[in-house]
Amino acid sequence: MKKIRLLTPGPTAIPESVLAKFAEPIIHHRTSLFEAEFRILQDHLKWLFQTKQLVLTLTCTGTGAMEASVAGLFSPGDSVIVVNGGKFGERWTKISKTYGLSVEEILLERGKSVGLQELENRILANPNVKAVLFQASETSTGALMPVKGIVDLCKRHGMLSVCDGITAVGILNLPMDEWGIDVLITGSQKALMLPPGLSFLAMSDRAWKAVEASRSPKYYFDLLRERKMQEKQQTAWTPGISLIHGGVESLGMLRKEGLSSLFERHEKLARCTRAAAEALGLELFSSSPSPVLTTVKVPSAFSVDQGKQIQKIMQEKYGVIITGGQDELQGKILRLSHFGYCDVFDVMTGIGALELALADLGYPVTLGSGTGAVLKAYRET
Repeated sequence: MKKIRLLTPGPTAIPESVLAKFAEPIIHHRTSLFEAEFRILQDHLKWLFQTKQLVLTLTCTGTGAMEASVAGLFSPGDSVIVVNGGKFGERWTKISKTYGLSVEEILLERGKSVGLQELENRILANPNVKAVLFQASETSTGALMPVKGIVDLCKRHGMLSVCDGITAVGILNLPMDEWGIDVLITGSQKALMLPPGLSFLAMSDRAWKAVEASRSPKYYFDLLRERKMQEKQQTAWTPGISLIHGGVESLGMLRKEGLSSLFERHEKLARCTRAAAEALGLELFSSSPSPVLTTVKVPSAFSVDQGKQIQKIMQEKYGVIITGGQDELQGKILRLSHFGYCDVFDVMTGIGALELALADLGYPVTLGSGTGAVLKAYRET
């Protein structure tokens, strides 16, 4: 028997008590039973987003919430700046162009974070820009972006800040109201410890005014219609009822842990993973590493095919699933996730499987050096 352990940046492991909720009888969504449960979820989401705004629940993945933001906020011909630091920054560009927006793209070297001076220079050179679209944490590279700095620049220059927090909300401290983030989104299969299928989107009063003025075509992602319904604890369309049922449980667990403990746990796990990478002689890929996941370079002596073999061996031989690079980074980096339903022993298991896979491929590793570094860093924190 081989037990599969999921250490990927989404989907992530699901707590047993949440899984149990999916086995309970389903209810109909046009009932007072659903409304009562949805009200609890909405309250939990406001707590998680640190906002007084209504957080919309959409039955789609995070990409759907990204598209809903673009379709909802803008009109064809509007100009936006996109911070493209990887696969998901690139997605902002593709969605924006699909809706007829003019995109000024800041293309970053992979693994790098955007410089605030560079961003302000682009803003000054493009005075008609209406918003900056960016990731809090670029999942494809493990790079952390300066969210508060970006938001402050947007406020200073009278434009909207649109933050993809899909792999950041519930991991990083992103106080939406305090910082003045205009749009913040996340997805169910990340830190919220649920299966894929739901996304969550919150907007400031400024952003809602932009939604009211938008002339982009929309039907399923009509946010004004959705807001009207969700203010009454209903949804415009058939919701993911079972996912909402599980979400009340999973968000309740996070709320019991508390925001400060939640952020601290993820930071500790990130430090443990980085310590293990250093002990194994692996170089961090990102110059601005995120506490969401640790991205390391495949050993320089390895070919691209050998780099891909690391993941394959970890999964097929040792039952641990991680992710590698995308597009031009395939076979060149490894992405070790440590968020959601994850603790130090999950990290240690993942590092142990990585050690074994590296050894199988002839990399000079002392077994136990990485796992020992995890435990040492954990005790020190």
